[in-house]
Amino acid sequence: MILQSLAGLPAFLVYFCTGLIAIVAYLFVYTRITPHNEFQLIRDNDPAAAIALGLSLLGFVAPLFSAIAHSVNVLDCLIWAFIALIVQVAVFYIVKIPVPNLSGRIAAGELAPAIWLGLSSLAAGLLNAACMIY
Repeated sequence: MILQSLAGLPAFLVYFCTGLIAIVAYLFVYTRITPHNEFQLIRDNDPAAAIALGLSLLGFVAPLFSAIAHSVNVLDCLIWAFIALIVQVAVFYIVKIPVPNLSGRIAAGELAPAIWLGLSSLAAGLLNAACMIY
């Protein structure tokens, strides 16, 4: 009975590690395209940066979840993870349109722009995840 339960362990490990790699890649790319240094701001106890980055990460993980659940193989999963990354980068640039100096305001610790960016990222991620159900 235990062996039956563990039969899926190799697939679990492959997809789990793929997901972790995708998350690390996302954080690497996303924190490079934003003008502010999220991790330094978080180390400096800036809640605005933590909120914006954390919600953006959830906005990426939602479609990653969908890609893992619905992909036919790991390569398919990685392709859709890449698409999710592109969507999140696009969201960053789109939400800057109505909020001038978005990055500067987040770096200054302003919560409203951070919440706007974070929730927009999450909303786009949830929409992205729903569209990946094929």
